[in-house]
Amino acid sequence: MENGAGRKQDAERTTRRRRGPGRGIYKTCSGEGGRSGSMKRTQTAEEREREAKKLRLLEELEDTWLPYLTPKDDEFYQQWQLKYPKLVLREAGSVPDGLHKEVQTAFLALHKHGVLFRDLVRVQGKDVLTPVSRILIGNPGCTYKYLNTRLFAVPWPMKGSNTRYSEAEIAAACQTFLKLNDYLQVETIQAWEELVAKDKGSIDAVPLCIGPDFPRVGMGSFDGQDEVDIKNRSAYNVTLLNFMDPQKMPYLKEEPYFGMGKMAVSWHHDENLVERSAVAVYSYNFEGPEEENEEDPQLEGRDPDIWHVGFKISWDIETPGLAIPLHQGDCYFMLDDLNATHQHCVLAGLPPRFSSTHRVAECSTGTLDYILQRCQVALQNVREEADSGDVSLKSLEPAVLKQGEEIHNEVEFEWLRQFWFQGSRYRKCTDWWCQPMTQLEELWKKMESATNAVLHEVRREGVPVEQRNETLTAILASLTTRQNLRREWHARCQSRIARTLPADQKPECRPFWEKDEPSMPLPFDLTDIVAELRGLLLEAKA
Repeated sequence: MENGAGRKQDAERTTRRRRGPGRGIYKTCSGEGGRSGSMKRTQTAEEREREAKKLRLLEELEDTWLPYLTPKDDEFYQQWQLKYPKLVLREAGSVPDGLHKEVQTAFLALHKHGVLFRDLVRVQGKDVLTPVSRILIGNPGCTYKYLNTRLFAVPWPMKGSNTRYSEAEIAAACQTFLKLNDYLQVETIQAWEELVAKDKGSIDAVPLCIGPDFPRVGMGSFDGQDEVDIKNRSAYNVTLLNFMDPQKMPYLKEEPYFGMGKMAVSWHHDENLVERSAVAVYSYNFEGPEEENEEDPQLEGRDPDIWHVGFKISWDIETPGLAIPLHQGDCYFMLDDLNATHQHCVLAGLPPRFSSTHRVAECSTGTLDYILQRCQVALQNVREEADSGDVSLKSLEPAVLKQGEEIHNEVEFEWLRQFWFQGSRYRKCTDWWCQPMTQLEELWKKMESATNAVLHEVRREGVPVEQRNETLTAILASLTTRQNLRREWHARCQSRIARTLPADQKPECRPFWEKDEPSMPLPFDLTDIVAELRGLLLEAKA
């Protein structure tokens, strides 16, 4: 397989790559390029502000396109150096050939076994099937959330872990992506080092596009706490693998601001990352055009046959966008706050393409260990009778009850329903998540019993009015939220788009139980209970 071979490496382009910052000459207007969807719920203030800005910008643009630059433009590398210095490209030739072969074999193995899936995500109150198929691989027990969807990592084989994979090729692929992760961490720290050296004035300019012959010695270094901080912000704990075949997509959105063509992924910031952490992306497309047609006088802007990554500065009115061609085996790195201050999109080419996007996921509330610890906090207030199995509460303090009900909701809607909404897809790779989800469901059932015990206390005769009001106030918001979210998740599982998915991807509304189910202390539908609690509260205030 080619790894960027055949790309023009003439002296003029090499010189342009390494030239220092130039002066921008473009007056442009840049805006949020979000994903659109019909409204089915009230927007948050942040969403309303973003949508208003987007509409104002589109109105201002009318029928004109904003300018953007590609490597064919003389100012391309100067603008990159000046306005996008925290974006670094490593050309395929600078990556070891053996690693290319292993990674590309791993991509194809996962594709062959059918373990990359299109996600049914929630965008502005509407369910949308992503055009890109994905799988998350990473540290055991890690999750990554985007567009209101929590993905559960298929573990890569770390020391001390014992993961059973469904196929030997899937096991080998996970091992390969751990190896790639280690390599990209080293490369990321090197890129940080070069950036720090530039800031300290050790070198005149950082080479943003590095080929195989670039010397990697004497670029500078950082010390003490800076070194620890940089390593932490480069400690990738997951990779989100992506695949798309544009020829099989009947409709792809047009890029709305610059006229860059068809988008595989719309303008966005990557979500749920540690602040100012790096992102590293390895790109691999099938055989296809390997060079932009610079001789075609009719071809303006980017070559639509070649995959590109687009970058722009959020809400900037001075800087042109960039469209950077991605060839087989290229890697690019987004350092420091680039992901926060800039947006990027992926522009579709002709051939199918994979990418491995390595991230430092913000996992403070997104690991299995975290949610199990939360369960223990909630259940510390539960006393279970050994003989009868009946549940009582150790404390009726409003703050304790409120916390217990909030954790109850977190387990149900951030973990159980998120997992089962994605069908049985994870079992195609490994059974790693089966036991933890069974355990979480058992703990959740105990929380249902705890809620039932609170309701018994509220209904008990002789409870002082003030105490009852404090208890009602403590739990009513969580139970109302629970009822609303159960209704929403149940509807999502029954939606028309959900019913079109293959059997192993069909959403399952779980936990779900019919009315009067003897093993459950409370009904699935909490409408009557919420109405009763509201009535009690109003009655007490009358």
